[in-house]
Amino acid sequence: MKPPSWLADTIARRFALTEILVVGATLGMVFLFNNLSGVWAKEPLEQSGLLHEIADIVRIIEAAPPPMRPSLAAAAGSGSKRVRWIPPATDAAAFLDAIKGQDEGIARIVAAETHHTAVVLQEPRPKDRPAELELSPQGLPEYTMAVRLLDRSWVVLSSPIRTWGLPQTFRWLIRMLFLAFSISVFTVLAARRFAGPIKDLATAVRGFGVNPQAPAIPESGPREIRQVIRTFNEMKAQIQKFVSYRTMMLAAISHDLRTPLTRMRLRGELIEDADQQARLFRDVDEMQTMVDGALAFFRDDAVSEPTTTFDLANVLTTITNDYADQKIKIRYEGPMHAVCEGRPFALKRAFSNLVENAIKYATPPTIELLRESNSYIVVIRDRGPGIPADALANVFLPYYRVEKSRNRNTGGVGLGLTAAQAIVQGHGGDIALSNCVHGGLEARIALPLMTPFPDGNIASREQQSGHSPGKTAR
Repeated sequence: MKPPSWLADTIARRFALTEILVVGATLGMVFLFNNLSGVWAKEPLEQSGLLHEIADIVRIIEAAPPPMRPSLAAAAGSGSKRVRWIPPATDAAAFLDAIKGQDEGIARIVAAETHHTAVVLQEPRPKDRPAELELSPQGLPEYTMAVRLLDRSWVVLSSPIRTWGLPQTFRWLIRMLFLAFSISVFTVLAARRFAGPIKDLATAVRGFGVNPQAPAIPESGPREIRQVIRTFNEMKAQIQKFVSYRTMMLAAISHDLRTPLTRMRLRGELIEDADQQARLFRDVDEMQTMVDGALAFFRDDAVSEPTTTFDLANVLTTITNDYADQKIKIRYEGPMHAVCEGRPFALKRAFSNLVENAIKYATPPTIELLRESNSYIVVIRDRGPGIPADALANVFLPYYRVEKSRNRNTGGVGLGLTAAQAIVQGHGGDIALSNCVHGGLEARIALPLMTPFPDGNIASREQQSGHSPGKTAR
């Protein structure tokens, strides 16, 4: 049975659940504060009723004649609260006139309520406090409040315990802190849980560009993300099917084209005119080269090559070694080891195409490997005449050749750079050609890191293996 739509795992439901959890956690922390923080959770002084009680006591004592005030003050005390009247012109009254209270905020509140000057005395007590103000037995800690009457006498109220809570400002500040803590915790948790499927999808999309044969992505996350993943999997399956059909079609074309070319070469053997025979064979060879080049490009052998972790520096030094065996000196500059992820044989073909172009049209190039923050940079630089500026934008087009001659002895069919670009872009990278200031052509290939190093240092992983960057020449 399909669950109701409002119970489905959707983005809206996750946001709503996060808000509910934030509110619930905040209320829970406020409840715990009110039940576990003791006196601090009680009503603030303004709402406790204590101010009205103090004002009433002050008014009654002030309205009574001085002889009756001590007895009225004693009768006004209740429970742990004690009240005492201090006559004017005494040491205790002079002390209260001169002292500055410890809690001016509460003193101002009491003064506003009673319309008299008020002083609050709290621990630690002044050492010179007169004995008349020691209202608490055995000198226990106490909260003492003194209100001066119009005749400059004082009404002193004392309690050994605090009977009111924090002011409203602090109470709201604590609630806001609870709310901020709840929002921070649950928002981070919800964001991580929400971003997980999106991150997996982004990684899979990037991996599909490197390995078209990658398996389907598991559907996870809220309903909207699952729909995106399902759509991507369907699209990937269609692309894989299209590539498979294309490969089958090209295999058939390869067979059908090579057969008539072979028959033409066999029939050419029967031509008695040696000159005409040589011309025919040249045409057949040229057609064969064009067919082989086109099929090699469209077949895309890299599709069947698995993605793996390999040493990019080793691939580049292997190319220099291959040409060294042909007595062609190519210098390599860069680290001895550079861990990369991709299709090593496909990348070797791409680099070899660029090196071959440099050897064919210019000079043996220099290969340099650099490390930037999120990518490896391979630079292939020669010292030849370069490429005309108006041709730089077209060199990657299929069948485009800067050298206009159709003589295949001086160039290929115009697919080498196109194939190199396709391979590099298949790895999520980019390739660009530019003329050097002092002459020559520079090919710059950027390959993104599949798993960036946390310290951003090219030597980080090599050092773990006991290697360090350096330069080699071949």
